[in-house]
Amino acid sequence: MCANIYKGNGDIMYQNKLMLSPNDILEREFKIDTRGYRLKEVDQFLDTIIGDYEEFMKIMKEAEKEKEELLEEIMSLKQEIRNLKMSVEIAKNNDSKEVNNVDVLKRLAQLEKIVYGKDE
Repeated sequence: MCANIYKGNGDIMYQNKLMLSPNDILEREFKIDTRGYRLKEVDQFLDTIIGDYEEFMKIMKEAEKEKEELLEEIMSLKQEIRNLKMSVEIAKNNDSKEVNNVDVLKRLAQLEKIVYGKDE
Protein backbone atom coordinates (compact mmCIF):
# COMPACT_ATOMS: atom_id res chain seq x y z
CA MET A 1 0.00 0.00 0.00
CA CYS A 2 2.50 2.53 -1.18
CA ALA A 3 1.27 5.99 -2.11
CA ASN A 4 2.54 8.23 -4.88
CA ILE A 5 2.46 12.00 -5.05
CA TYR A 6 1.28 13.16 -8.42
CA LYS A 7 2.06 16.31 -10.34
CA GLY A 8 -0.81 18.21 -11.84
CA ASN A 9 -0.23 16.54 -15.21
CA GLY A 10 -0.45 13.03 -13.75
CA ASP A 11 3.27 12.17 -13.75
CA ILE A 12 4.57 10.46 -10.64
CA MET A 13 6.74 12.91 -8.72
CA TYR A 14 7.91 10.80 -5.76
CA GLN A 15 7.26 7.14 -6.37
CA ASN A 16 7.61 4.71 -3.45
CA LYS A 17 8.62 7.39 -0.94
CA LEU A 18 5.46 7.42 1.17
CA MET A 19 3.82 4.41 2.71
CA LEU A 20 0.32 5.82 3.10
CA SER A 21 -2.00 8.13 1.24
CA PRO A 22 -4.69 10.15 3.02
CA ASN A 23 -7.24 7.63 1.73
CA ASP A 24 -5.21 4.69 3.10
CA ILE A 25 -5.34 6.32 6.53
CA LEU A 26 -9.03 7.09 6.22
CA GLU A 27 -9.94 3.55 5.13
CA ARG A 28 -7.83 1.81 7.79
CA GLU A 29 -9.94 -0.41 10.02
CA PHE A 30 -8.90 -1.66 13.43
CA LYS A 31 -9.96 -4.89 15.02
CA ILE A 32 -12.36 -4.37 17.87
CA ASP A 33 -11.42 -6.01 21.12
CA THR A 34 -12.91 -5.70 24.55
CA ARG A 35 -9.63 -4.24 25.76
CA GLY A 36 -8.89 -2.38 22.54
CA TYR A 37 -8.49 1.30 21.88
CA ARG A 38 -11.40 3.66 22.08
CA LEU A 39 -12.70 4.07 18.56
CA LYS A 40 -13.48 7.76 19.04
CA GLU A 41 -9.90 8.51 20.07
CA VAL A 42 -8.49 6.50 17.16
CA ASP A 43 -10.82 8.29 14.71
CA GLN A 44 -9.85 11.73 16.05
CA PHE A 45 -6.17 10.88 15.81
CA LEU A 46 -6.57 9.57 12.27
CA ASP A 47 -8.43 12.75 11.32
CA THR A 48 -5.45 14.75 12.58
CA ILE A 49 -3.03 12.55 10.61
CA ILE A 50 -5.11 12.91 7.44
CA GLY A 51 -5.19 16.70 7.78
CA ASP A 52 -1.44 16.89 8.30
CA TYR A 53 -0.78 14.48 5.46
CA GLU A 54 -2.98 16.44 3.03
CA GLU A 55 -1.19 19.66 4.03
CA PHE A 56 2.16 17.94 3.47
CA MET A 57 1.09 16.82 -0.01
CA LYS A 58 -0.09 20.37 -0.79
CA ILE A 59 3.27 21.80 0.31
CA MET A 60 5.11 19.24 -1.83
CA LYS A 61 3.02 20.09 -4.91
CA GLU A 62 3.65 23.83 -4.39
CA ALA A 63 7.39 23.22 -3.98
CA GLU A 64 7.47 21.14 -7.16
CA LYS A 65 5.62 23.86 -9.07
CA GLU A 66 8.02 26.53 -7.78
CA LYS A 67 10.99 24.33 -8.71
CA GLU A 68 9.67 23.94 -12.27
CA GLU A 69 9.14 27.70 -12.61
CA LEU A 70 12.66 28.41 -11.35
CA LEU A 71 14.15 25.86 -13.74
CA GLU A 72 12.33 27.51 -16.64
CA GLU A 73 13.66 30.90 -15.56
CA ILE A 74 17.19 29.51 -15.29
CA MET A 75 16.97 28.06 -18.79
CA SER A 76 15.73 31.38 -20.14
CA LEU A 77 18.56 33.29 -18.45
CA LYS A 78 21.15 30.80 -19.69
CA GLN A 79 19.85 31.22 -23.24
CA GLU A 80 20.03 35.00 -22.90
CA ILE A 81 23.63 34.74 -21.63
CA ARG A 82 24.51 32.52 -24.60
CA ASN A 83 22.96 35.03 -26.99
CA LEU A 84 24.85 37.91 -25.42
CA LYS A 85 28.14 36.00 -25.46
CA MET A 86 27.57 35.23 -29.11
CA SER A 87 26.89 38.91 -29.78
CA VAL A 88 30.12 39.85 -28.01
CA GLU A 89 32.06 37.25 -30.03
CA ILE A 90 30.58 38.54 -33.27
CA ALA A 91 31.52 42.06 -32.26
CA LYS A 92 35.08 40.96 -31.39
CA ASN A 93 35.48 39.14 -34.70
CA ASN A 94 34.23 42.11 -36.66
CA ASP A 95 37.30 43.79 -38.10
CA SER A 96 35.77 47.23 -38.03
CA LYS A 97 36.32 49.50 -35.04
CA GLU A 98 32.59 50.21 -34.69
CA VAL A 99 32.33 48.27 -31.42
CA ASN A 100 33.75 50.22 -28.56
CA ASN A 101 33.62 50.18 -24.78
CA VAL A 102 30.30 52.03 -24.74
CA ASP A 103 28.65 49.26 -26.79
CA VAL A 104 30.03 46.58 -24.49
CA LEU A 105 28.83 48.50 -21.42
CA LYS A 106 25.34 48.84 -22.95
CA ARG A 107 25.20 45.09 -23.54
CA LEU A 108 26.36 44.41 -19.99
CA ALA A 109 23.69 46.76 -18.65
CA GLN A 110 21.05 44.88 -20.63
CA LEU A 111 22.28 41.58 -19.24
CA GLU A 112 22.17 42.92 -15.68
CA LYS A 113 18.59 44.06 -16.22
CA ILE A 114 17.63 40.58 -17.35
CA VAL A 115 19.53 38.71 -14.66
CA TYR A 116 18.64 40.96 -11.72
CA GLY A 117 15.18 41.98 -12.94
CA LYS A 118 15.87 45.70 -12.80
CA ASP A 119 13.55 47.91 -14.77
CA GLU A 120 14.48 51.38 -15.82
